[in-house]
Amino acid sequence: MKIKVINPNTTWEMTRGIEHAAKSSARHDTEILAVSPEMGPVSIESFYDEYLAIPGVIQEVQKGANEGVDAYVIACYGDPGLQAAREVTDKPVIGIAEASMYMAAMLAARFSVVTVLPRIKTMLEELTASYGMSHRVVNIRTTPLCVLDFERDPEGGMQMLALEGRRAVEEDHAEAILLGCAGMAEFADNLEKELGVPVIDGVVAAVKFAEAIVDLGKTTSKLKTYKYPESKPFTGIFSSFGSQQNNVSKED
Repeated sequence: MKIKVINPNTTWEMTRGIEHAAKSSARHDTEILAVSPEMGPVSIESFYDEYLAIPGVIQEVQKGANEGVDAYVIACYGDPGLQAAREVTDKPVIGIAEASMYMAAMLAARFSVVTVLPRIKTMLEELTASYGMSHRVVNIRTTPLCVLDFERDPEGGMQMLALEGRRAVEEDHAEAILLGCAGMAEFADNLEKELGVPVIDGVVAAVKFAEAIVDLGKTTSKLKTYKYPESKPFTGIFSSFGSQQNNVSKED
């Protein structure tokens, strides 16, 4: 099978790290295609960044129809564009935040998220609530580090994650830790050894869920909510989205 892993930001160094995490956890017969969109922010650390990243994510999902893709992973912890992406394909689309929370719920009664800048906290609280996980996520812990700081200074990033992870275990009584950024994937194994609780990277969780869903032959429901979007013209910088959607509708 082929899984397309989309890093919604345009920093290819981070995409390569995500690719490594995905390939290291995938089966030997699973092909990982890791990409960044042609347009969008270099990092995603606000609602503004997230919303402007979504068109690029949608384009990458639409490209997958001609790439032989069996499933998609959106590799940003805000899961930007997840619901819209499910409308433009019948293939499974997995968000790394959603996947990490579902996996954690099968391993621990309560868990905390450790993520980047403080402004992210409200965004992730709202996302957690939308997934029905507010009663399971006991805290969302932030750090002073931005997304790309983990690329620039991995050692410092590891120290900060270990500090907040330890506080989550001791103060929140978290029984598992979720890494709230796709750029944190490389730290998961060492953190788990240090903290003594499951540490879940969303990229790995999403890839394994994607493999399972494809193996089961399941596809995204097109009955109502995730039906293909109605064909209509789009104007301005979004004019190409109208033509792309017309093509999808004709093919399907």
